[in-house]
Amino acid sequence: MPFPSVLRRVARLAILGSLLPLTACGSLRYYVHVAHGEASLLAHRRPIVRLLRDPSTDPALAARLKLAVQARTFASAQLDLPDNRSYRSYVDLHRPYVAWNVFATPPYSVDALPQCFPIAGCVAYRGYFEQARAQARAAQLRAQGDDVWIGPVPAYSTLGWFADPIVSSMLRWDDDELASTIFHELAHQRLYVKGDTAFNESFASFVGEEGLRQWRHARGLPPPDPRGQAMEQDFTALVLDLRERLGRLYASTHDPAALEQGKQARVEAFRRDYAHWRDTRWPGDHRYDAWVAAPINNARLLPFGLYDRWTGAFAVLFKHAEGQWGAFYATVGALAQQPRTQRDRTLELLAAEAGAAPAIGTTR
Repeated sequence: MPFPSVLRRVARLAILGSLLPLTACGSLRYYVHVAHGEASLLAHRRPIVRLLRDPSTDPALAARLKLAVQARTFASAQLDLPDNRSYRSYVDLHRPYVAWNVFATPPYSVDALPQCFPIAGCVAYRGYFEQARAQARAAQLRAQGDDVWIGPVPAYSTLGWFADPIVSSMLRWDDDELASTIFHELAHQRLYVKGDTAFNESFASFVGEEGLRQWRHARGLPPPDPRGQAMEQDFTALVLDLRERLGRLYASTHDPAALEQGKQARVEAFRRDYAHWRDTRWPGDHRYDAWVAAPINNARLLPFGLYDRWTGAFAVLFKHAEGQWGAFYATVGALAQQPRTQRDRTLELLAAEAGAAPAIGTTR
């Protein structure tokens, strides 16, 4: 069974905010680590066009890179995404992921311990290019009593500050996920609102999903499988409901014993609800079983909802723009200039117009 796309997208939360960290948010050692990691990636880039001309390039790798080139060209020519050097080179990482993100919350809170950076603003995680460093940071936070989760990162973006490469961890995905990831990451370069993760990820997710639909149509392929998308939306709703119930519990008492007992009870209830949902709605499909069976804490729930909170709202804006990407980006750019409260209210109205209420419990 392929890795469920909702969990691939959760893993795709990038290290983009970790460059140039503020002194208050990271030590000099962390700054040096991130600078060295980015420099190493840039130094090991190889232009894809050269790899495709090189007869020693493995044919399987060449086939994937050729598809990446086609998707990259489509992104700028048809989706009006930045026409720059990003995703036109390749790096073999010689490791399973490009980075690892550390998410953390207090033990009885569903709110992230924010990490703040001058470019990206405050985000819900801190990224590391080395797994051992992520694990050391996670151990430090656990020792303080926090809930922690480490999320592997197959793809990332620096918001256009550097010419980001295709990395080998991206090529483990199928063709659709590879193409939509390129569209998603380039959308971040097209528009990014400092400190508003839900806006940024929902916008990029809409561009990735609509871009993929158009990409498949251009290649004479049918639209993406609606069954998988429906199951993904249902599962995400289950996880967000758990986060909402935990949030209400944490607000209801300050008794540590009651909080811990209630926390575990709600996690177990979620597992029962999941099993019932799976067996009645999707019998025989066990794609989320491993995620549900693994230990669940507040930090592990953080990424859910970030990618799709406002996708319905952006779909309405795209419809208002009559499917014209330039007009759509102009409208979204104007929305991005609004104060946060006004912007959220506008998005709520658009989501209501789409017939999809915004997801509950999303991280801010």
